[in-house]
Amino acid sequence: MTRLTTIALLIATLLPGPALTQTAGPTSNAPPEKTASPEIASCKSAALHTISAREPEIKDIYIDEDGTTIATAETKVEDVPITRIIMGEAYLRTDKSDKPRRFLCLIGEKGKVLLTFFTAR
Repeated sequence: MTRLTTIALLIATLLPGPALTQTAGPTSNAPPEKTASPEIASCKSAALHTISAREPEIKDIYIDEDGTTIATAETKVEDVPITRIIMGEAYLRTDKSDKPRRFLCLIGEKGKVLLTFFTAR
């Protein structure tokens, strides 16, 4: 885990296209994880797509929904509106281990995922 030990594991800002587009899926035979929140599902999809392209050893992301906070926001980063802020714990699943990480996701207008961010605990 070379680059995974850095503080900022993933920053995916202003992703083009719809937030729910997912081209990378789980590689195990387990059924896909069902999320209760469409916001969390969007964040997971965008994060998994981006991070698995950079770090192929990451097979899946598990977000602990029970401990996750989804806050409504009416703020901007420069001129970009932020409508939801999601914070919680996530596990980056690899063949070797899945250590808990802090997770942050910013969602903008029309449910577009603007940023996903992981930090080591």
